[in-house]
Amino acid sequence: MSKPIVISAALTAAALLTFAPARAQESPERVVVPYRSSGGPRIVHASLMNGGITVKRHDGQDVIVEASAHSGGRPAHSRDGMKRLDLNHGSGLDVEEDNNVIEIKTNAMEEESNLVITVPANTSLKLKCLNGGDILVDGVTGEIDANNLNGKVTLNHVSGNVIAHSLNGSVIVSLDRVDASKPMSFSTLNGDIDVTLPADFRANVKIKADNGDVFSDFEVKPGANPHPVTEPGDAKNGKYKIRFDNSMTGTINGGGPEFTFTTFNGEIRIRKRK
Repeated sequence: MSKPIVISAALTAAALLTFAPARAQESPERVVVPYRSSGGPRIVHASLMNGGITVKRHDGQDVIVEASAHSGGRPAHSRDGMKRLDLNHGSGLDVEEDNNVIEIKTNAMEEESNLVITVPANTSLKLKCLNGGDILVDGVTGEIDANNLNGKVTLNHVSGNVIAHSLNGSVIVSLDRVDASKPMSFSTLNGDIDVTLPADFRANVKIKADNGDVFSDFEVKPGANPHPVTEPGDAKNGKYKIRFDNSMTGTINGGGPEFTFTTFNGEIRIRKRK
């Protein structure tokens, strides 16, 4: 088994990687990572503390990673008559490839680091952002897991299966083809959910919008009424509470794997691809 390749912004290139260091803070750091094994799935994991992630496809077989850091500018500062020297810390880009799995992250804590990742069409993705940016994926086929804390998740013309979540942001997904054997989930706390699906896709659906409306191009055949949920109450007085979950279950095109659509503050729109 081949050993993993690790590269950071402070290291020179390994034999199978090409790396161009940033000359200035606004110039991106760039890494080209080949998949060393022709068999098995190709997977990219990327996570950011501050910033956004964009993933796009190309016809090549390499993964190209570009990272740029933006500090936003710091006020002039001096001490004891000496001027502060602003160091170019860059994005702190770290990339590791091991058995066709590529891990990408940045170590910059204060700066906003934005990643642009170019991948072969058939690549599975696991993406995570915390603050200050959106997740955007265009034209990729595979298993896609996109999680954003404070920002949007947008997946355009993807295929396969999707788990997309944002805490504070909208979730917009356009699927050209779906994996008919796997469940999918689209969720946000504060934001809209807008999902476009092939006209012939089949699913069992669970839809929940606590403070918003739900719209669908598909005919959703209602399922059983939601089951009541018993909540503990005042044990001393022997009280308890029963509530009905504010959700809908049903089937589309006869049913299939489970699809969940959940938002607390926002609308849900389930569109049929024209």
